Amino acid sequence: MPDVPEKQIKRLRALIQEAETGLAAANELLVSLLGDDENLTAPVQADNLGKVIEGVFDGQNMVGSDGKTYPVPANYASKSKLVQGDILKLTIADDGTFLYKQIGPVARKQIVGGLKLENGHYFVEANGKNYRVLLASVTYFKAKPGDQVSVNVPEEDENAEWAALEAAL
Repeated sequence: MPDVPEKQIKRLRALIQEAETGLAAANELLVSLLGDDENLTAPVQADNLGKVIEGVFDGQNMVGSDGKTYPVPANYASKSKLVQGDILKLTIADDGTFLYKQIGPVARKQIVGGLKLENGHYFVEANGKNYRVLLASVTYFKAKPGDQVSVNVPEEDENAEWAALEAAL
């Protein structure tokens, strides 16, 4: 395979996922308008996955396109190193299970700062600004206040309040 930049591969995968999500939403709308006729759903894959919602990660939760706020498990956000502004897809299964998937990562930049604890919340002070970080990330990396850490922040959003902990240095 020729050298294809990783960024292009990720973008293509995100586009495919967006197309699949769009097809599922279109199918759901069609069925709601015309009824649940098997002939209507035959061309579109309908796996009874429940409701699909896309939204934006705000640093702690997903704000859905429907205006509602959905809790993102801290261990998932931490492990996936989600950054404020990332686009997520939430599938709410028929049994009520929430399944999240990152489908549109924002451009990131990595910065280094000092970890501190104030009023029960962890922050990283970097470039003269305080960024909140998830407790799950701090405990995973066994970081302590005063440690130097590396975090990811949105490249374009100067007003970002959250950072994703990359590593304890």
